[in-house]
Amino acid sequence: MTQSPEPLLVLDDIHTDIGQYHVLHGVSLDVPAGGVHVLLGRNGAGKTTTLRTIMGLWRAQRGRIVFRGREIQALATPDIARLGIAYVPENMGIFGGLTVEENMRLATAAGTFDTERLARIHALFPAMKQFWTRQAHALSGGQKQMLAISRAIVEKRDLILIDEPTKGLAPAIIRNMIAAFREISDETTILLVEQNFYFASSLGRGVAVIEDGRIIHSGSMAGLAADPDLQTRLLSLSMAEAH
Repeated sequence: MTQSPEPLLVLDDIHTDIGQYHVLHGVSLDVPAGGVHVLLGRNGAGKTTTLRTIMGLWRAQRGRIVFRGREIQALATPDIARLGIAYVPENMGIFGGLTVEENMRLATAAGTFDTERLARIHALFPAMKQFWTRQAHALSGGQKQMLAISRAIVEKRDLILIDEPTKGLAPAIIRNMIAAFREISDETTILLVEQNFYFASSLGRGVAVIEDGRIIHSGSMAGLAADPDLQTRLLSLSMAEAH
């Protein structure tokens, strides 16, 4: 009998406090290697806290985070990044006073670009080539999101954590993002936090739903997308409402 491969990332009974608030109450989650895996939940459910805890920006008080077989919950954020994990926060984390090129260069280890990889990014997001010398604050919201994602993939990563990439974006840009994410996920595992169910269900292979700091459902995204009653029970939404 063939054993299933070990998950790329494992969260085991993670508890995280932010100040006086106990936000994560024992989150357990497996993220297999490959494709897009989605973390869904209502506002305040603990989605962003989960990503920030994985990245070491907030410290887990209890539990284990295992990446490629190694426990990382005690590591500093730069050390976690060096293991091959990138993070695109909801606020995008770009530097408005720097150009697109300068923002991208800061995301490289040595300040130099792999020309083939850069050409691929420009093919995915032509605006990054078009506005290469423009300061980031002058970009549109969609272009800033493209820059944030481009920074995350400017070097090969094993895992990218992305928080609410479609927030505030027009439907046409969201459709372009779906195509780009599909191509990115061919080589890099993505753990995606997203409120737009159309976007999430178009991309997701697996899905977990978090509520009040606990995982209350996990399974295939196809199964959730095909079950309106389950969507309503877990998320108080339906596919029709989420387009």
